[in-house]
Amino acid sequence: MTARSRIAAVYLLGFALDLANMFALNAAYPALQRELHASLAQLAWTSTIYVLGLTAVIPLGAWLARRFGERRVLIASLSLFALGTLGSGASASIGVLLGWRLLQGLGGGLLIPVGQTMAYRAYPSHARAHLTSVVMAVALLVPALSPAFGGIVADRCSWRAIFFAMAVPAILACALAAAWLPRDGANPRPAPLDLPGLGLSTAALVALLLGLSFAGQAGEGRVAVAALAFAFAAAVAYLVQARRARAPLLDLSLLAQPQLRIGLIVYLCVPGVFAGANLIAFLYFQNALGLSAARSGALMMPWAAAAFAAIATTRRCFARYGARPLFACGIAVEAFALAALATPLAESEAGRVLAFAAMGFGASLCTSAAQSAAFLDVPAARMGDASALWNLNRQLSFCLGVALLGSALGALLPLYGAAARTAYQHCFVLAAALTLLPLPWVARLPAVRAGAAADRASSQPHE
Repeated sequence: MTARSRIAAVYLLGFALDLANMFALNAAYPALQRELHASLAQLAWTSTIYVLGLTAVIPLGAWLARRFGERRVLIASLSLFALGTLGSGASASIGVLLGWRLLQGLGGGLLIPVGQTMAYRAYPSHARAHLTSVVMAVALLVPALSPAFGGIVADRCSWRAIFFAMAVPAILACALAAAWLPRDGANPRPAPLDLPGLGLSTAALVALLLGLSFAGQAGEGRVAVAALAFAFAAAVAYLVQARRARAPLLDLSLLAQPQLRIGLIVYLCVPGVFAGANLIAFLYFQNALGLSAARSGALMMPWAAAAFAAIATTRRCFARYGARPLFACGIAVEAFALAALATPLAESEAGRVLAFAAMGFGASLCTSAAQSAAFLDVPAARMGDASALWNLNRQLSFCLGVALLGSALGALLPLYGAAARTAYQHCFVLAAALTLLPLPWVARLPAVRAGAAADRASSQPHE
């Protein structure tokens, strides 16, 4: 293996572990609930607290990498992740499990952006689309296979065995990171840590995630509004602080890069909205159309097949045509598919398969093109800051999509009463409209060949 392939392998293994931890436990929730006597709210928190830890620590990753070196931070994050995984499997109560899940999230929150920074820096600009296609393949396969893996392990062993099984590749990834990653020098005198910015950004992110979590729970509207208002105030205060700080924790000046900025917007409005629409769709199919869970879940098969086709399309076409036509095509296909679910087409098996295949193609075309474009023009020295922004947006997009459409459905169902189908259909129309929002920004992208831009970037020296 080449040196850059080894770096990519460590990153991809860590990325796969992070995704598996988000999905593998789903099928084991009933067994976990019985053994630990957990309530439904506590079960929900086993996922929420992991995402909290994952998101809250991301802004700190770039500074830690500069201070201690990327290799050390990556090894430390994998160690924390492995420790949290083992602790989760050995938990004797739901409270202890939540504590270990938080530690897992803190380790994963450092692992993904730092590993992504190292991997994308190791590849020249013209080769990053290929790396993105591999990353997207992992992002599709792991969520698709993890629930089945978790269900089999839970049925034949126990829910604890899911964590113990995942601890093995976590320890292996730690060993590979120590053996394969190049040694990088720590900067003993980096820019001072922006402590006010750290406090404000953490407060804003935690309050936002808590607000979104409570927004989907009945009777928690006031708590959700208060948390979201606090998150908004903390975010505004952070923006003021960042303009004054000599070295802000999140380098928002990178948003001046049009490819990165528009990639973030597209990810927020297309994959993020799909996460919420997917939840609404499965509720619609089972509660309104009377489909079984198995028949509903099987729709992810045409979705995954079309998503792989989209990744292959991006790999072939990105260098030739650039991001703009891929974005436009993906957004149009995704919006059409979501709107189709609001019509009688969703009541037939063939219509549902067609809609999910179209959603898989549209969402994945946008996702893979966005990730290919986002880092295309980012200088190597600023890759860590760009990765932090990208991963924050990625985490928040899914939370926002689920919270927004879930709250919309919760508000509409009581209004329509027996005509519940209409409430679901309005949510699909709303999702289609939200998916179209990035088009004005996409239209502003320059009509130049991305391959030419990549060639120019690859001619510059890389660190």
